[in-house]
Amino acid sequence: MYSDQPFYHALIIDDQKCIRCTHCLKVCPTEAIRIVDGRVEIKEERCVDCGECVRACPQKAIGIDHDDLGLMNNFKYRVLLFPSVFFAQFPERLSEDQVYTALMELGFTHAYEVEQPITVLKELIRKTVKENTSPFPTISSFCPAIVRLIQSQYPSLTSYIAKVKAPHDLAAHYVLDNLSAQGIAPAEVGLFYVTPCVAKIAAVRKPVGETKSIISGVISPGELYNKVMAIIDDIEPADCSDFRKELTKEGIQWSLTHGETWWQNSKTMAADGIHNAIKMLERIENEEIENIDFLELRACDRSCAAGVLLPQNRFLTVQRLKSRARRFPSAEKKMQAEGNNPFEHLEFKVVTDEILPRPLQRFGPDIAKAITRMQRARSIMCHLPGIDCGACGAPTCQALAEDMANGEARMSDCIFIQQLWQKDGKVPPEKAFQRMEKKWGEKRFDPDCTKIGAKNESN
Repeated sequence: MYSDQPFYHALIIDDQKCIRCTHCLKVCPTEAIRIVDGRVEIKEERCVDCGECVRACPQKAIGIDHDDLGLMNNFKYRVLLFPSVFFAQFPERLSEDQVYTALMELGFTHAYEVEQPITVLKELIRKTVKENTSPFPTISSFCPAIVRLIQSQYPSLTSYIAKVKAPHDLAAHYVLDNLSAQGIAPAEVGLFYVTPCVAKIAAVRKPVGETKSIISGVISPGELYNKVMAIIDDIEPADCSDFRKELTKEGIQWSLTHGETWWQNSKTMAADGIHNAIKMLERIENEEIENIDFLELRACDRSCAAGVLLPQNRFLTVQRLKSRARRFPSAEKKMQAEGNNPFEHLEFKVVTDEILPRPLQRFGPDIAKAITRMQRARSIMCHLPGIDCGACGAPTCQALAEDMANGEARMSDCIFIQQLWQKDGKVPPEKAFQRMEKKWGEKRFDPDCTKIGAKNESN
């Protein structure tokens, strides 16, 4: 059984800023980006919203579809949900109460770090791993980019993804339950999540394994960080400890690499960086890795500390999180001291529906046509140079061959083939140049001394 639901994508290309430099095209791990008729296009069926293109773009031409802070004014109670990695963006000279108070000053009525109910997730993962009797490991569902990658590129492994909700969803349920107990109607509450990355925006707007997220909106951490820093030195901090009273060292470090594996009592493995994750998934699919019970994969190097939307250095973020975690108790010690588990009622809300594969159909859904197109692509590859320069608007020669087999590109898109045809007199130089200009845009090849590295770069 396959999912026929398209992925939601949070990436926006600004054609005015984009100079078609191919940086994004070359780093995309799923070969989702093409240059077509002078503009960048993203193949939606391939994109997993990992954000590598955002990180690589020197022009900042790839934007993010997030919500405006003004949206919170539609609600009487405005709850900010943020991961601990967002707190770690602030200088260590600032206290927790200073940051929390500043967030209140911006108009929020409540603020919670989403990793507070992490005990429920930790125990459910342990249970899921223990119940898995297959030779394949249980795979973490924490990183939505990895979940999408598995659904589309490694569909045979989809059934091994842990059916566990993300911390922000669980925290949202926890907050709503607490407010409901105070007599506050859910309709009066707006839940706003500060997302460290692109994939989590997509996970909120169109979650996998859920019909709909209860999050009301997603907020850019960079914008919120700047607003907090603009006022934080001029306000008197209030006691906000109740908003983070359930925070533990496990929660603070959950979004780091090994954040899930540290607390498991089985054989585990963790890998960060989407290219490393791809290599790991290939080895798992080929049954080259044995005796692993739980596999934690994160798309970003240093996991969420390197979220592409976060304003601070990822290494500094990791150091701040680890330093802060030392001041907090473990979940076990906290429960022993308090004699209860405040999240026990959330256990039935943490499980997602079945996560279905959504295999990438490189040559279309019709099997007979797909086989014919695949054979054609292999024949086309005989004529392409295999240089993978990207000058054709596709990331590799093989990607160009697939596009040609699908009727989305032509042999003349390859500049080396064009040169060969000009040499043989099959194409006049003027015609070849017109084709190049159509691909890359008018005046793309005119001299420009304001481009990066040129003598008038700063003008």
